[in-house]
Amino acid sequence: MTEKIKKDRGSFLGPFNAVRFLWKKPKTLRYPFEPKEPALRYRGFHLNDWDKCTGCGNCADICPNEAIEMVKIPELESRPREGKKDERPRLDYGRCCFCGLCVDICPAGSLSLSRDYFHIHFDTDTFTFIPKNEILDKEKFFPAGEYSVLKASLSHRKKDYEGFSSDLKYSLFEPERVMMPQVEPEERKISFIEQVIGYNKEEAKKEASRCLECRLCEEACPAHLKISDYIRAIYEDKPEESLRKIFEDNPIPAICGRVCMKYCEAACSLRIRGEALSIRWLKRYVADVINDYKTAMELKPGNPTGKKIAVIGAGPGGMSVAYFLRLKGHDVTIFDSLPGGGGTMRIGPPIYRLPLEAIDQDVNYIASLGVEFRFNTTVGKDILFEDIMKDYDAVYLGIGMTISNSTRVKNADKCLLALNFLEDNKLGKAVEAGKKVIVIGGGNVAMDVARVALRLQNIQHPGKEILTQTVSLEDWDILPASKDEIEESKEEGIIFNPGWGPKEVALDEQGNVKGLWCKKVKSVFDDMGRFNPSFYEDQEMLLEGDMIIEAIGQRPDFSFIPEALFKKLEFTERRKVKVDENGQTTIEKVFAGGDIVNTSLDAVTAIADAKIASEGINRYLSS
Repeated sequence: MTEKIKKDRGSFLGPFNAVRFLWKKPKTLRYPFEPKEPALRYRGFHLNDWDKCTGCGNCADICPNEAIEMVKIPELESRPREGKKDERPRLDYGRCCFCGLCVDICPAGSLSLSRDYFHIHFDTDTFTFIPKNEILDKEKFFPAGEYSVLKASLSHRKKDYEGFSSDLKYSLFEPERVMMPQVEPEERKISFIEQVIGYNKEEAKKEASRCLECRLCEEACPAHLKISDYIRAIYEDKPEESLRKIFEDNPIPAICGRVCMKYCEAACSLRIRGEALSIRWLKRYVADVINDYKTAMELKPGNPTGKKIAVIGAGPGGMSVAYFLRLKGHDVTIFDSLPGGGGTMRIGPPIYRLPLEAIDQDVNYIASLGVEFRFNTTVGKDILFEDIMKDYDAVYLGIGMTISNSTRVKNADKCLLALNFLEDNKLGKAVEAGKKVIVIGGGNVAMDVARVALRLQNIQHPGKEILTQTVSLEDWDILPASKDEIEESKEEGIIFNPGWGPKEVALDEQGNVKGLWCKKVKSVFDDMGRFNPSFYEDQEMLLEGDMIIEAIGQRPDFSFIPEALFKKLEFTERRKVKVDENGQTTIEKVFAGGDIVNTSLDAVTAIADAKIASEGINRYLSS
């Protein structure tokens, strides 16, 4: 035992063995005189490019240590339509474990990690930090010659010292959308078959799984639908629950699921480095998969109030305001001159985009709640507006834009008007298409007209040489039609002539249309940004054609309102009906919304107006 203890103690000369290492290079670094260079993808302090950052908050949601919170930045402006919040992430380096999950989930790719990792301070508040990049925070980043490791901190960092950054191959989100099955151009242009086939259950669930639930889309949506909630329900295979979430803010999902303007998708955080979530198509999936809204919804009108509201116009706005008011217990009657509901949606968007069956699916459900529809009833003719004002406690104007504008060029009376052409085709009236059709206009309505004309040509003139072309004041860079509409029109063979304006409809000796004289556009807008086209008078061309359709915009028809009452109606500088925060016009108990109130001219904005007006009408009737 004693011998073992002595052996463990070793020799008393042992410490002198260290002397032999005095003149050898040490195995450890003599920090800070010999700093070690971190690996190229080292995970140190954060960098954030504020110009790319959307403030979506995905980094905060995924952080396992709750080291990130989103804070409002006073100098930033929130821009919902662009998918931009006025928030940026704030890091607590007392909690951060530098795992890099925040970087891998960042859809914008704005967040990265540097190779800086030194910050020593007695004040713990300094460990809470709102990261920027070296472009936005120049005073805190120093080139190698000015950088000192003795000063290294969150306020003294090395320039050009990036570390771990996002790689789409390994990101924690799927950048590519599930492709929507569609009928091929060669097949769809010879009939009016619905172009978009729609997702099946597995496709819808897979697409829904891409949602990051950052809700940028909900702020961009005019009606502020609970998009994240209804998409999560699709992912969980709960279509009834998804439909109920949609109906909280939007009572026409079959319509909007096909023709919505997709402000939500334009704001989707996935769009920056990938493809936006197919929010519109997912809404359509829910509307299509549930045939019986009434059973799925289980909604009932509120307790009867005894109040009566008249809605003029059965478009998206009119139907929506009727739905919201009916749920509050009010009696609602909708008047419309058309044979069915939908308003301009019923006669405008062609069958290949919006079948009548889809419209009626939404209309019939709203009617099942007790909303009365009086179709084929023109206010001002079949029933007087004065009588409606007497018989109802409140009136909502959702009349939309129902009169097509004309260019008024020489012989313009020989042209067809867009809405008349589309209505006749949509409602089954015979429309004889020419073999060479010219459509004047560059917006979505013009694309609808051109594509309908092309289908009629293929059906009515099989095997014959046909031509459909558009001519527009706007050149390619400012063409107002959506990108999808332009591309699909090109796929089907529509010819574009952008940057030309109509001068005169050319006629043959018998007075029949033989073409359109056009002149080259110099500018569409003047120096003040106002619509004021100018032309090169010495540059002209003749487009040959035997049928010309004008699609240059629409306007509302207020002729049903008596002159004395109409004079009380005030308008904005942009010739829109002026309403207050409750959606009420300057005429007592008359409210309005949709196309006659705002400039967006789309269904979802009309729904947003209807939500505001329904609350305003309810308050008015309760006062």
